[in-house]
Amino acid sequence: MSLGRPPAEWLSRNTGRNFVFIHGLAMSPTFWRLYAPGCVRERNAVAYPLPGHHPWPLASAGAQLTTDQIVEAYAKAIEEDFPFGRVTLVGHSTGGFVSLLLAAARPDLIQSVVLMGSFACGRFEGRERVAARILRIPGLGPRFFAACFRRWISSQQHFRHGSIECVYDKTCPWETEEARAMMEEVRIQLQRSRPEDIASVVAWFQRTSALPVLPELQVPALNIIGANDSIVPPSHQIRISRMLPNAQTVLFGNSGHLLMVERQSEFNKVLERFIEAPILVRSPLSARGRVLAHAQPQKASINPVESRRRWSVLANVSRRIPHLVLGTNQPHQH
Repeated sequence: MSLGRPPAEWLSRNTGRNFVFIHGLAMSPTFWRLYAPGCVRERNAVAYPLPGHHPWPLASAGAQLTTDQIVEAYAKAIEEDFPFGRVTLVGHSTGGFVSLLLAAARPDLIQSVVLMGSFACGRFEGRERVAARILRIPGLGPRFFAACFRRWISSQQHFRHGSIECVYDKTCPWETEEARAMMEEVRIQLQRSRPEDIASVVAWFQRTSALPVLPELQVPALNIIGANDSIVPPSHQIRISRMLPNAQTVLFGNSGHLLMVERQSEFNKVLERFIEAPILVRSPLSARGRVLAHAQPQKASINPVESRRRWSVLANVSRRIPHLVLGTNQPHQH
């Protein structure tokens, strides 16, 4: 099965650096129209959907996906849309996972990578997503998943209730009329997607891991983490930074999985700073040094209890600091 290339939703067409945005599972390129930073809109920026997400359906409902197919499809789109320069990938959650695999397979196309709430393997230190557990129910799994998905996107109220788990502050002080309109457009786009295709994406990343290729990924990377992310454990995201040889990590306190929404202003500043001066040396997170005395590099075999203990210390520190730059040996206040 050939995927073809993902449709492009252009956010801006200007001179300068090129940016490719890839959203997370059960989201839409429309999301980036509101949350792509202004510093990016001054350059060339495009948003691509995930496979199986409208307007990029699979060839047949629920068709099985492979990493080679996905990487080839995105690479083709980048080559066609940006024939004269490399791109910075900006990926959220599953979009970050795709970005890591794409950067590893086609470094000739990638200038740098920005990760937000991202993961690098189908299971987080043994934990399995609810969607994946549902799909594994013998006989009933796919139908039950489709029913749950359709109910979630059936109304604004249901969609908001399910989405609010992705943020830290459930009062949603950032929620404006513009934000509500954008999320409604996302819901409408998801209604045009087939649940079977979304399930195929879940099945694909559950059996796939980018961990083996992370130490070989030489492009500069910025890993932005919400300290209170309940979707992708922050400890797993820290592990990604430790394994990347050329990464800077920024930890936002009082932030969940949608940190670019909850902390939009600070996120924009961090991204703009990275764009101006990407990391060109090994990060202390992946070197032999230490970060705040609580981020010693871990061996491939990770003790989950020790990992949680170290993470809790960093999370407590982050609550007292607007955002914590872990790519240096000192915390920075901005």
